[in-house]
Amino acid sequence: MNKERLTSNQLFAMMVLFELGTALVVPIGLESKRTIWLSILMAVPGGVLFYLIYVYLSRQFPGKILSGITVNILGKWIAWPVNLLYIAQFLYNGSRNLREAASLLTAASYDRTPIIFTSAFMIIAVIYILNQGTTVLGRTAEIYFVIMILMGVSCNFVVIVSGLPDMSNLFPLHLRDWKTAVISAYPNVWVFPFLETVVFTTIIPHLNKSGRAGKTGMIAMILSGILLTITHAIEISVLGEDIYSRATFPLFTTIALVNLADFIQRLDAFVFLTLIIGVFFKLTIYCYAVSAIATDLFKIQDSRKAVLPVGIVASVPVCHERRELSGASH
Repeated sequence: MNKERLTSNQLFAMMVLFELGTALVVPIGLESKRTIWLSILMAVPGGVLFYLIYVYLSRQFPGKILSGITVNILGKWIAWPVNLLYIAQFLYNGSRNLREAASLLTAASYDRTPIIFTSAFMIIAVIYILNQGTTVLGRTAEIYFVIMILMGVSCNFVVIVSGLPDMSNLFPLHLRDWKTAVISAYPNVWVFPFLETVVFTTIIPHLNKSGRAGKTGMIAMILSGILLTITHAIEISVLGEDIYSRATFPLFTTIALVNLADFIQRLDAFVFLTLIIGVFFKLTIYCYAVSAIATDLFKIQDSRKAVLPVGIVASVPVCHERRELSGASH
């Protein structure tokens, strides 16, 4: 796996899919209320700045992933527990994304299917593709990037043509709205989803032309920010501030309202596909980062050996949630 190489197009597709992830479906930056779209735009420069710092560190320590960079900066004894914290944080983030996806699928369509089975299928797919290597993951990302963009454009176009958006839910913007947007952008929206790109310090060393890492990632983050801005602006314009803040999955709620000439409706499947694709790549990249750091930390010969344990651990919180729900029902 370590000898495999990625093209800049593959890195670009992986970053966009990672950034979109669950951020397209769940509400983010609720503190900014109706100006969430403005908060996302404001958070993009901060996210780009920190990504360029990651790239700079990768160039200063060629061939080193996040754990190796940490060792070179902090020293072995301090870096070891810090790297363990990275593993814990990445596992938590991956598990949270898996739980959110499984919860939406269970609540919306598969109410009689145990959530553990829904998450198990996704974990199996993650383990399989990681065992195939980063090149396969990059090629898969290129294909699904196109699918995701086509679905996003189609859904937003249909919502707009249906006449659902109400621009009075977005404008006018007063001084207090700008202040709220800034407060929400830093640190909330800045941290999620833009600061999460720290995981790509485990992937950048695989880039076949390392000099393109900065430009590729910067364009990917700007595009992701624009797509998230447009999507959440449409959601708020349709649902309004109150419903948007109370909806568990505002994108699903928005799409469910579409009824164009009593012909185009019930586009829920697009939301499910969007969520599954986004969560799959976000979870896969998190699991890859954990596997890579664990391999470096514990001196494992082949990082594929760490993939299965990482996948199992990532699915444990979902299983625990299922047991809690079963206990509550009794």
